[in-house]
Amino acid sequence: MEWRWDQRKAVANKAKHGVSFELAALVFADPLHLSQLDSHPDGNRWQTIGRVSTATLLVVHTYFDDESGGRIISARKATAYERHAYEEGI
Repeated sequence: MEWRWDQRKAVANKAKHGVSFELAALVFADPLHLSQLDSHPDGNRWQTIGRVSTATLLVVHTYFDDESGGRIISARKATAYERHAYEEGI
């Protein structure tokens, strides 16, 4: 999959959450990643949680119309609650 992002937003995200969008894009390679639709006034967004190395990350993104990839909006380390839900496969 091809992932794109706004470079200014990527820099701000790294400063705020300590997670680069390059690292966040690796979440989609986790065969156990989970995605959930998150309706938003600007259009449908998705929240995807998955493991990258030893970290569990939550990535907010959109998909391209052809689903060949999408645009990463934000990424951060998952909360304890989110990690538990991921580990339980909810």
